[in-house]
Amino acid sequence: MARRTRMARLAAVAALTPALALVAGCGGLGLGSSKSKDVTLRVVTTDYSGLKTGTDVNPYWRGLARSFERANPHIKVEIEPVPVADADDRVAAMVRQGEAPDIAQLDTYSAFAAKGELYPADSLFPISMQSEFIPSLADAGSVDHVEYGIPWVAGTRMFVYNKKLFARAGLKRAPQTWDELKADARRLKDAGVPVPVGLPLGPQEAEAETMMWMLGGNGGYTDASGGYTIDSAANVETFSWLRNNLVDAGLVGPRDPARTNVSDAFEDFLAGRTGMLDGHITLLERGKAAGIDVGVAPLPGRTGPSPQTLGNTDWVMAFKPPGHLDADAKFLRFLYSESSMLDFQRHHGLLPVTADTAAAVRSDPRYRPLLPFMRLLPDAAFYPVAKPSWVPVGQRLKQVIGQAVDGDPKTVLTQLQDYADAADRGQGQGRG
Repeated sequence: MARRTRMARLAAVAALTPALALVAGCGGLGLGSSKSKDVTLRVVTTDYSGLKTGTDVNPYWRGLARSFERANPHIKVEIEPVPVADADDRVAAMVRQGEAPDIAQLDTYSAFAAKGELYPADSLFPISMQSEFIPSLADAGSVDHVEYGIPWVAGTRMFVYNKKLFARAGLKRAPQTWDELKADARRLKDAGVPVPVGLPLGPQEAEAETMMWMLGGNGGYTDASGGYTIDSAANVETFSWLRNNLVDAGLVGPRDPARTNVSDAFEDFLAGRTGMLDGHITLLERGKAAGIDVGVAPLPGRTGPSPQTLGNTDWVMAFKPPGHLDADAKFLRFLYSESSMLDFQRHHGLLPVTADTAAAVRSDPRYRPLLPFMRLLPDAAFYPVAKPSWVPVGQRLKQVIGQAVDGDPKTVLTQLQDYADAADRGQGQGRG
């Protein structure tokens, strides 16, 4: 099945770029020699080390750059880490000021693609490499079937729970429905658990928590045609249920969900104060280090396990303005080589974004805890990142969505819907 998927994707890429196959047959991408001119690539990367649950990837980037320079002595790579809270805005400002980096690793790509500022992936990779990207990730990085966002790290979310606290409350398995979740949260509270269920709707990453609950209620941010559906009946019902059954019932602990960031919720879980919550793959290793026996299960939904989970990825992109296409392509092919990808995997243990790395992970016993998360990736739902308007909409949502469980959900979601519709109209849909 995996081979048929890769072959189908290869055929699709070839159909989109028939001339590329001829170029690839004559020396890869037809890249010119770098020996005739020294080039310096400016690579902006996202620095996660400031997050409580973040991981420091800066040593990896610096080591990769030095290895690439040794293999390509006429190309120098300058790595510029930017704190995660500022990365997207900082690069946008660079582009506006005419100082775009050659390559950036960010949370979003679509606004740059909409203005024609990015090289498409088929200008950077031979067909054989482009077809290796996991299809669901490549599709999420595409606008009008052209890939601009190159997946860098991937993740899916699962429901995580503290097995010791569950045993204290007499619970033997994770809840599969919202009614079971409410009942289990009540039993955890009665057993003295400070935070029966974590509900982080604070501004740090509220768009993730929001989408997971929307998916469980058969809703989401957009419909099949890509239009925003933030105030759909399903979404209003979801937030009404959260307010009435968890928040007002006192089952989310002492923190106000509207002011609880995901790092705070994860910190409570790792300190043994939280019974269950929507969790990230990083909680497995961190939980083990903290002495927490972590259980994982599909996200609970309104009437059964959620049909989908949230998938997310960061993106690598190459900017046109510096004009270093040949050097960009060489660096990116080095970055996404199997050896580089496996080296990153060994150090950071996130979900792989290429088929060959995924195959290596599945066959390595060290990565067995990752497999439940990996199995969800092909069918995961992603933020509507191909819409340039998602950037301001997502930012707005982070600031106000918590009010939907403190006040009237319909009012808050309708205001967000109006904002999203206006942002959609303001951004436009065509590429420049």
